[in-house]
Parts: sequence; C-alpha cells; structure tokens
Amino acid sequence: TRPAVGTPEFRRQDLLNAIERAAGVDLCISRPKDRLSWGIPLPFDPDFVTYVWFDALVNYISFAGYKAEEGAGLPDFSKLWPAACEVIGKDILVPAHGIYWLCMLHAMGFADDQMPQLLVHGWLNIKGEKMSKSLGNIVDPNDLCDAFGAEAVRYYLVRDTKTGYDSDFDPERMKMIYNTELANDLGNLLSRVSKMILRSGGIVPQPEKLEDIDTELLDIAKSSVSAMADNLAQYKPDQGIEAAMSVVRAGNRYLEKCAPWQLAKSGDTDRLNTVLYCAAEALRHVA
Repeated sequence: TRPAVGTPEFRRQDLLNAIERAAGVDLCISRPKDRLSWGIPLPFDPDFVTYVWFDALVNYISFAGYKAEEGAGLPDFSKLWPAACEVIGKDILVPAHGIYWLCMLHAMGFADDQMPQLLVHGWLNIKGEKMSKSLGNIVDPNDLCDAFGAEAVRYYLVRDTKTGYDSDFDPERMKMIYNTELANDLGNLLSRVSKMILRSGGIVPQPEKLEDIDTELLDIAKSSVSAMADNLAQYKPDQGIEAAMSVVRAGNRYLEKCAPWQLAKSGDTDRLNTVLYCAAEALRHVA
C-alpha cells in the first residue's frame, strides 16, 4: 500500500525502508495472558489478550463513530473519515502507526483512498537533549505563560519549530523573539496605526489617491494571505508566520517613509487618510 505519511518527506522514506525490512514477517495481534494479565481478552481464545497497539489504534475510528449503533451518541463516521491527518510523534511512526495501523484498516475493508495522512512531529529538546524528568531539564509551560502570556508562548513554539523536525527550546531566544517581533515589530505597528485612527475619529478612513508606495504595501499584504494559506495547507506554520511578519515589517517601513504623524501636523488630511487606510489594511491581512 502507499505510505500514509504526509510530512515531512524524509519520514516517508523511513517508513518505506521499514516496510521493506518487514516484508514476509508475520504480525501477531495477541500476547499470552500469563505474561500480560491486564490486557483485553481475545473473544476466541481466553488464554490470550489483545496486543496493546491493536487495542489503542482502533480508538482513532471508534471515537469517530465507526460501526456505532444508533442512539450511541457518537459522531457520524462518514463525516469524520478519512481523517485529514493524524498527528503523531516520530517515535511511534514505525511500526505502530505506519505499518500496524494501515494493516488493520485494510483488514477491516478500508480502501487506499481512505487511509489517513500522518503528520509526524519531532521532539522539543534543550541543548540537543530530549526533555526528561531524570535529567531535570524540563520546562513548565505554566511558568512561561505567566511570564510572556499563552499567545506569545504559542507564537514562539510555532514560529521556531519546523514541522517534523526536532527543535531546541531556548528561553533567551524566546525572550528575544518576544521583544523584537511581537513587542517591537507587531506591537509598534499596531500601536501607531490604532492610536492615529482613534485620534481621527476611531474609524478607518477611506483612501484618496493611491501612490506607488501605497499599492506596493497593499500588494505585499494581499500576496501574504496566499502564502500563509499555502504554507498552512502544507503543514508549514513557521513559514506561514514568516509570511505574516513580512507584512508587519513592510508596514513599519511604510509608516517611517510616509510619516503620518507629520501629515497630521501639516493638515494634509487626504494623504493622512490614505496612509492610515493602507496601514490598517496591512494589519487586517496579518490578522
């Protein structure tokens, strides 16, 4: 069957190699009860229990309403399956999710086009080492949220993590990104634009005559939406964030060149309205 790994591409090759090594090997779905007494008994042999992965993996479809009886209160399976993707860690791709799970689905009658896509993520390390209680290098996310706010923590983790690969958590880098990108770049643009619009009545004004510098910013903002959508569809949120931040940086450069605070002092209302409109449009596309 075709590999169900969606991203990253090198994980697909890992799976193909594992399938090749497993060719001709029988897959045992049970374990003797005298060795694993806590397992779920096999209905056709009381001396054996179900292999734990065969118990666990079926939850992907059972919770979604597979073969559910009417009135069971479960979802409509046809609306949830095939799943857009299943997010798993790299350490459980082979053999559980990449081989066992597909074998199970095929055995139940699922066709190739009903196989789920697997989105395989890496580990979040510290100085190249996996976080571990025994090493004492764990980080409490609650402490980070107290210091920076939950949204800022999410931003850093998505922005600095490439989907599918290991990444290093660096508290100093997080602080730097928070200060430069969120506080200075985005915060500066939002503060400048919102304050001037509030002083002008609180409503985004309509533009007058657009100059080249105005259309350039608007074009960057519009193209960023497409770039963000494409990257998210390919499970590349870090690059989607970069597309959004390119608009923020362009917006700050635009304000420096157009200097709306000077336009307000000089009384050039038409030009001020156009500049505020374009800057607000840039922020709208980022949002």
